[in-house]
Amino acid sequence: MIGIEGQPVLTAAEMRAAEDAVIATGVSVDTLMERAGTAVAHAVRRLAGANDVLILCGPGNNGGDGYVAARVLAEMGVSVRVAALSEPKTDAAKSARAGWSGPVETLAEAKLAAILVDALFGTGLTRPRATASYSSSSPADAGAQLNPKGSSSGLSWAPASAGERSVVECLHSLANAAQLSIAIDLPSGLATDSGEALSTPPVFNLTLGLGAVKPAHLLQPAARYCGQIRLLDIGVPTVSQVEVLKTPSLPAPGPDSHKYTRGMVAIIAGTMSGAADLAALAAMRAGAGYVTLLGDSQGPPHALVRTRFSDHALANDRIGALVIGPGLGRDDTAKALLEAALNTGHPLIIDGDALRLLDPDRIKALEVPVILTPHAGEFDALFGKSEADKITRARDAATRANAIVVFKGADTVIAAPDGRVRIAQGSSDWLSTAGTGDVLAGAIGAMLAARLDPLDAACAGVWLHSDAARRLGAAFIADDLAEALRSARAAP
Repeated sequence: MIGIEGQPVLTAAEMRAAEDAVIATGVSVDTLMERAGTAVAHAVRRLAGANDVLILCGPGNNGGDGYVAARVLAEMGVSVRVAALSEPKTDAAKSARAGWSGPVETLAEAKLAAILVDALFGTGLTRPRATASYSSSSPADAGAQLNPKGSSSGLSWAPASAGERSVVECLHSLANAAQLSIAIDLPSGLATDSGEALSTPPVFNLTLGLGAVKPAHLLQPAARYCGQIRLLDIGVPTVSQVEVLKTPSLPAPGPDSHKYTRGMVAIIAGTMSGAADLAALAAMRAGAGYVTLLGDSQGPPHALVRTRFSDHALANDRIGALVIGPGLGRDDTAKALLEAALNTGHPLIIDGDALRLLDPDRIKALEVPVILTPHAGEFDALFGKSEADKITRARDAATRANAIVVFKGADTVIAAPDGRVRIAQGSSDWLSTAGTGDVLAGAIGAMLAARLDPLDAACAGVWLHSDAARRLGAAFIADDLAEALRSARAAP
């Protein structure tokens, strides 16, 4: 099992293309299924110990992986049973089913087990509930009904009458009773590319991704159902411009360093000066050598240089990153401060209110590195609403504005104009408190002032922000978060 940090992220179509490239070399679909099922079996064997295992198999290739896993587990002496939703539909799945010599229970009648393995649909669902379809590499299965009424299992995706059990209900019942629940590729009921929950699956303890990370492993709401995510190598090379955010390589001061070589960050205070204070404290705790707050503000820390806003102060050529937006306001004064910031020629982090005072064309016209840090509401205001998935939206926005876009949230997506995308793994739910976005802006400012590549600076700031939150645990406030950046920054 492989950790997912830094791994490429592939859509369902990209994964199929990667598999097709391997098949074109002479490797059969059956061989790929054998690899996948065997890898699953070895992972489950390590985790199951002496406990019994129940594998739920669907009609497509994910179910075929489950049949192979069951056969290999049985060969290893593990007590394993299989329950099926319906008969296999693809040739490879039929072959895998033929290799399983044990009984096959119906899903409706499956007995409980200590270890549950979900191989019902994986990345195959494309539509929700009773109208769901299974997508596989076999053209004959395209658009096939997902267990329509009257099938041999006696189940439907969504119940139509009182007393009728659905696939979802059976899955919940079996998972809730298990000591350990494992999903193969994805928990059944999730949309691979968008991260949409097509139904409400149980929350699994572990998801074993086959060959590559999928968007639904990281995007909400799907990611919340996946539990821990690990990859299994199935011998399919994968490459993508989209990757899971990894631990950054952060610059550290050396014997010849001084406050300016470590980076100078300037932050413009607006109507709510506390927001700028938080950004300034975050920049300091994230490692900036010199932080100055331009505007009305007072109080500790005394290491923060507080200066009245002026064209002269803004023109300091030592400023390596200028943060504008936290607590800025949206009145005429705010607009004037923003315009002054845009005209400085300094690298910019644009956050908060400033994002609502701009349009993509104005940002694109700037000839300096720009990092935008919108949450969902600010993103919609700046770039418009869309039904597209978060990765697509962030990437399109980065191209439109010719800027790095940090699309914040429980599933933060960081996109560059050249198409590179980094997706953060799940962050602390306790970040949902006022001021944490200001802290992020300051942390990114420190990274940009340290002369990191703009995408790397954004990624480093997001990583530090998330790691600081993890260290704090529950019920922290933004002030705590800014202080905790020091511990995150000092981590090896």
